[in-house]
Amino acid sequence: MSTITTAETHANIYETRRLLDEYLLFHYGQPSEVLPWESGPREALGFPVRTVMELIDLPRTPCEAVALDLGCAVGRSSFELATFGVGVLAIDYSQSFVDAAAALARDGSMNYERVDEGSARTALVARVPENLRRDRVRFEQGDAMNLRSDLGDYDIVHAANLLCRLTDPLKLIERLPSLVRPGGQLLLTTPCTWLEDFTPRGNWPQGSTREWLTSLLEPHFDLSKTCDMPFLIREHARKYQWSVALGMRWRRKVAEV
Repeated sequence: MSTITTAETHANIYETRRLLDEYLLFHYGQPSEVLPWESGPREALGFPVRTVMELIDLPRTPCEAVALDLGCAVGRSSFELATFGVGVLAIDYSQSFVDAAAALARDGSMNYERVDEGSARTALVARVPENLRRDRVRFEQGDAMNLRSDLGDYDIVHAANLLCRLTDPLKLIERLPSLVRPGGQLLLTTPCTWLEDFTPRGNWPQGSTREWLTSLLEPHFDLSKTCDMPFLIREHARKYQWSVALGMRWRRKVAEV
């Protein structure tokens, strides 16, 4: 009989319909659908759009840029990246998320349900905004710690809230210099939520996540922006996850010393 580790168990929750619906709401829900309370933290809405729009350096983005979205979930950031380039490859570990994102790329919309309370649900529709180029985005299932060797390099690499959900985040961090072209942009966010359920304690940063990332990335990248990025995930009508991610934009060094 096989034994499923705690990390594997948590990875499997991303294949459930409830988590899929929760992320469709997080990525595509209208403000009134996500947060009907007037006193709520509205600045935390639209996180998958803001991780692109608030971090990207538009004046230094090539007209025919190609982008890689790692940990793309159900794809809202991927479609946003397509605004700034000719092609986006989006990768997520969850086959359920990838299938949903691919269906949205094909059809432009998808039905889902929002949990309101107990067994009460509201039927909603996730829609990709009509001004975004769905045809420029391709989705595939993959492991950020073991990316295929022929992935190539990109003008923009985007990885939102991915690092602290990896068993060994160092495997991805060590691969990043080869994924970002010289002069290209690395857009990272993380809420620094290190949990043994996902990442063994021995693979956590020993100090602050920002200092840890800086020590690992500075030999290959220059840090050009940092910011605090709140986000809000609705579990049901009266329960939310409010968090503040660390946002960072790194520029790949053109010539390494």
